Amino acid sequence: MKTLWNWLPSVTDRRVRIAAWASLISQILIIGTGGAVRLTGSGLGCPTWPRCTEDSFVTTAEMGFHGVIEFGNRLLTFVLIIIAIVMFAFVLRMRKERPELFRLSLGLGLGIPGQAVIGGVTVLTDLNPFVVGLHYLLSAVLVGFAAILLYRVRRGPRESGWGVPAPVRALGGALIAVLGISVVMGILTTGSGPHAGDAGAARNGLDSWLLQHFHAWPSYVVLGLVVTLTALAWFAGVGSQGFRRSITGSLVVTLIQIAVGLYQANYGLPVLAVGVHMVLAAVLVAFVVTALLTQREPATAEGVGQSRLRGRVASSS
Repeated sequence: MKTLWNWLPSVTDRRVRIAAWASLISQILIIGTGGAVRLTGSGLGCPTWPRCTEDSFVTTAEMGFHGVIEFGNRLLTFVLIIIAIVMFAFVLRMRKERPELFRLSLGLGLGIPGQAVIGGVTVLTDLNPFVVGLHYLLSAVLVGFAAILLYRVRRGPRESGWGVPAPVRALGGALIAVLGISVVMGILTTGSGPHAGDAGAARNGLDSWLLQHFHAWPSYVVLGLVVTLTALAWFAGVGSQGFRRSITGSLVVTLIQIAVGLYQANYGLPVLAVGVHMVLAAVLVAFVVTALLTQREPATAEGVGQSRLRGRVASSS
């Protein structure tokens, strides 16, 4: 036992970084597989929970393709649990020096069985669209947790100060808030549409056409905020290199996400486009959360030089 304890990392070495990356990637991946369950009409491929059938924990030949899809998504939950246990074990020796890693890994690990229970309630309520929406929302929150965990593993404990001015921090706060609204509106829009996960599943009864607009408006606000922050990072030298990279990544994903959203709205919600849209939303959450975290990083030497140059130009004029 002592040998095992001594084998566990005491610093954030390569093993810890791999586990943190695996945590984030797996949280995004299960959104993709969950989307596949819904979009292939396999939501009740395993018609009960926690068993797959009344007599079996695993899918049977009689359940066919839908049973395989639904059971495969359930199996991925166990992969997430294994990754969470490994991540928690890898930070256990560092719990005093790096308590934030301990808390984040514990919170992420506890969220996974919570997610599994909501998934079970989804099946037991015959794919109630509001429960399905809650299932996706918790997944998005866990993606955010995993992004924070990965960032802390890579960059260390939180900086005491800020690397960007207060107006930029306000824009960042507005960005995460509007993105949250956009995600919620997207969930409600999907809950009113045709992809219920099963032909007999209920819809939320809301107006799909109207919800598409309610979903699009905050999405365009997100685009405006991301464009503004990206311009400040690149042309005004605001923030660190990490901030520049993460907010630029947010811009790229936002543009692709809006393009996919427009495509699916205009071409009858093709299942592949809807699935990509769901996964990209999770990727965008990860990028935006990382961008907010990088606001505490010290400004780059290049950015500081640009700011000083602007200050000299302003004072001379």
